[in-house]
Formats: sequence, C-alpha cells, structure tokens
Amino acid sequence: MATPLRKPLARARAEAGLPPSKAIFDQVMFSPQLILASGAPLLDYERPDRPAHLEFIGRLAATPRKDALPDWWPDLRDRTVVHVTQGTQNLDPSDLIRPTIEALADRDVLVVVATGRRGVDELPFAVPSNVRVSGFLPYDALLSHVDAIVTNGGWGGTLAALAHGIPLVIGGGDLDKPEIAARVAWSGAGVNLKTGTPTAAAIAEAVDRVLREREFPDAAARVAAQLEAAGGAQRGAERLEELAGAASAF
Repeated sequence: MATPLRKPLARARAEAGLPPSKAIFDQVMFSPQLILASGAPLLDYERPDRPAHLEFIGRLAATPRKDALPDWWPDLRDRTVVHVTQGTQNLDPSDLIRPTIEALADRDVLVVVATGRRGVDELPFAVPSNVRVSGFLPYDALLSHVDAIVTNGGWGGTLAALAHGIPLVIGGGDLDKPEIAARVAWSGAGVNLKTGTPTAAAIAEAVDRVLREREFPDAAARVAAQLEAAGGAQRGAERLEELAGAASAF
C-alpha cells in the first residue's frame, strides 16, 4: 500500500474495532467479489486484464436542479451550439474558455460558456456577439440543444455529454483529465487536444472535425447506448443487494 495511506487506514480500522491489516493497496480498495464502475466498456479500451467481477453501470446522475433558465435561452433554437466548460476547479478562463471563444468568434455557431462559479455570469474580457455566458447551466436541459462540447474532461461532464450522444473536444491538463481525454479519443467520440492550454487554432480545427465528420457523433451515440443499457444507479443498487443476499446465505 502507498505509504501516505498506511497511517490513515490504520486509524480508521482501529476506530472501527478492527485489527491492523497488511493488505496491499488493491486488496483494500477493490472488492474481490464485485466492482461497480461508472462509465462503459467503450471507454475502457479492449483490456484483456479487466477483472471478470468488474461491471460498468453507466452514468450516475444526480437529480436535475430546477434552476431558472437564463434570458438568452431562446437563442439556442435552430442554431449550431458549441458548449465550453472548464469544470468547477480550473477556473482561469485563459486555459480553455478564451481560446475557444477566439476560435469560434467568426463562425455561424452559438458558443455557450459555463464559468463554473454560481452567479458569475460574465467573463473578465469582452466577448463577441455569438457568445452566451452563465455561471452554472442546467445540463439536462442544455445538452439537448448542443452539437459539440469543448471541455477539460471532468468525468461527470464527459459522461453527461456522451449520454446525449454529443462529441467532445477535450483539453485535459491535470489529474485524471488526460486519461479521460485519451479514453474518449480511443472510443472515437472526440478529439484529444493533449494539453490543458490549447491554442485557438487547435480548438478550431478540432471543433470543425467533430461537427463535420460523421464518425464522431456516431461513436458518441454508441457510447450513449452502452451507458443507457448499463442501468445507472438503479442497476448498481440491485447488484449490491444481490451481493449482500448471497453473503447472508452463508
């Protein structure tokens, strides 16, 4: 087990009345009976070493919020819409938002920006007339209007987009984002920019590809079908109940 985790685990076991453990990291973190994972097989490469007791259960989505829609919402109708987001942690708009706006400023598309900060409905620079900005947006309402998404590759937002069959352009710079970008690109459902600070030219080329080339939305639709078929939280709960029932029988 990784050294930084040894002491916290020992404390947790002691507080629960359990003896010390010499188990390695994988033995502590992953059940030998059942592993439930969000996502879908198409986002996991063709791995020959995938455990037989690992099951994908699709997208784990929270109950949609009842947020009020911004006053520009009717502008989404009958437009090609590109949504851009950096999530809620990497909030410097110069990383991804600004170059996306620059890339699409002269295009016949509507660029919808989420700043990632509730109530912050403006950017610290002027935007062209084809840009709409909001702090947070009701994704379940928005995504039915969106044709492509430029994102830093957060897992929740990525699955939300793919569940709607929307192709992605991902600029993942840190944490799990580069790996998520690689998985989406491998599935065929998006373009991996391979940097968290792409140029406007790179974004423009990638957006053109996912909007123009049919293979990207087709691949996203295949991922969407797998996510839907996996069953989500309901299926996860059922499998846990089945496991608990089997254990209680012994």
